[in-house]
Amino acid sequence: MGVFTISFNEYNISLDRREQGSNLDFISHAHTDHITAAKKSQKVLSSVETAELIESAYGISVNRFEPNEKGIKLLDSGHMFGSKQLYIEDYENGKSIIYTGDFQMQESDISKPIEIKQADIAIIDSTYSNPKVRFPNRQEIIENIILWVTNKISNGIILFSAYRMGKAQELIKIMNKAGIKPVVTKKISEVNKVYEKNGISLAYSSAYNSDLESDGINDHNFVGITEDRNVRMLAEKLGGVYKRRVYTAVATGFAEIFRFNTDVQFPLSDHADFYQILEYISKVQPKKIYTYGKSKEFLAKSLAESGYDALPSIY
Repeated sequence: MGVFTISFNEYNISLDRREQGSNLDFISHAHTDHITAAKKSQKVLSSVETAELIESAYGISVNRFEPNEKGIKLLDSGHMFGSKQLYIEDYENGKSIIYTGDFQMQESDISKPIEIKQADIAIIDSTYSNPKVRFPNRQEIIENIILWVTNKISNGIILFSAYRMGKAQELIKIMNKAGIKPVVTKKISEVNKVYEKNGISLAYSSAYNSDLESDGINDHNFVGITEDRNVRMLAEKLGGVYKRRVYTAVATGFAEIFRFNTDVQFPLSDHADFYQILEYISKVQPKKIYTYGKSKEFLAKSLAESGYDALPSIY
């Protein structure tokens, strides 16, 4: 695939980036590395939820467009709230093509499960393509998080570092299951409003609102969630303010690869690992696979060695 676009009828559709010559820009979800087309695009193809998140979190007005073509479909990807795959039927002489965007096969409480549809050509994300990385069962991770939090909270404050969009909201849900109403940053709170507007219930306090005093935060230990990656430094500041021990944690799929400067790390991922990728391919049954992302060459090679017709995309 020479450029990262798909031509269909009168549309030249870019995929999660702004390509020269595109007249319709697909944005699979609202994470920062996928929204480069939003600022200048005249026609954005995305879910309503993704457009709302972009406008709320980044202050970008999204020119969302609904094509009338029956052959263009948006399918849930399971990655985060509002995330979609792009599926096109009758692509080049009756073929079908699917672009995954970021996706996962395990289910989350804050995103719709992935939709699977067979396609002749699949363009697949390569974020976690190393067979050495295998994510544990998601429910087991959640149970481990709750166990650790309930064990530690009597001894001090707990501070999680997580992406403000997607992972933070899932952590709020997990804390709510444990009967805990976490304290979140202003940026996370603003994102939460879009989730709540769309029917996802989240119980939390904002660190920048007066509800902290009514929630009694000053009188007891609490769980905090921040998008700040330097969570250790923030923990030291909190410890100085509250005169209590502060435990630190991070929740990310990269916890299976890297060591973070926290007391504990949980491999809670919203991406597919290599084995989920294989599961996805077995269900989609593509005749041709293109891989994309930082590990596209590695994934294409691994898939080719497994007998698939796979090549890295060129972009």
